[in-house]
Amino acid sequence: MRAVFIRHGESTANTGLASADVASIALTERGAGQAGQLAREWIETPSLIVTSPFQRTRQTAAPTIARFPGVPVETWNIAEFTYLQPARWNGTAAADRRPHVERYWTAADPDHCDGEGAESFAGFLRRVEGTLAHLAALPPAVLVYLFGHGQFIQAARSIATETGLDDRARMRAFWRDGAPPVVANAERVGLHWQGDCWACAPALAA
Repeated sequence: MRAVFIRHGESTANTGLASADVASIALTERGAGQAGQLAREWIETPSLIVTSPFQRTRQTAAPTIARFPGVPVETWNIAEFTYLQPARWNGTAAADRRPHVERYWTAADPDHCDGEGAESFAGFLRRVEGTLAHLAALPPAVLVYLFGHGQFIQAARSIATETGLDDRARMRAFWRDGAPPVVANAERVGLHWQGDCWACAPALAA
């Protein structure tokens, strides 16, 4: 089977604006334009379209869903990795959280959980692995478009292509303060299940 992960278009939080909560962040006008462009560029009709529960992914997926009205749509637990306790940071901007973000990634403790509503890095990896296992169990001819989030997609690609890393090593290699292998807004990442392992695949077939 083939899976194409798509990061949501530019969101208000991506531009530095404060966010009331992680789930309700919306696309900017530019992000809405990126969503429309994504929909126009698809070459193949998918077997299934998946979104996370978060508003920005549903908004990004909407033009693609409209283009393929006969394709089933499902919501999966592919929400973004929330590693800082939301109750302490709702209503803040990225700049406000930056010292705490840097401290979290520098510590590189995959089992640390920041508090209620947050997720440990190890727990996050197990969630991503569960999604990949679900995809791998689908029939070989299936093509799935998954509209999700940057860190989730980055983790899926890492798990699929960088085998042999334990959770701490994967965490140390994960955060690069916006540098590669970060997944950009509206970027597609293709993966192909080959029967016993994952491999990178074209995100748009010829």
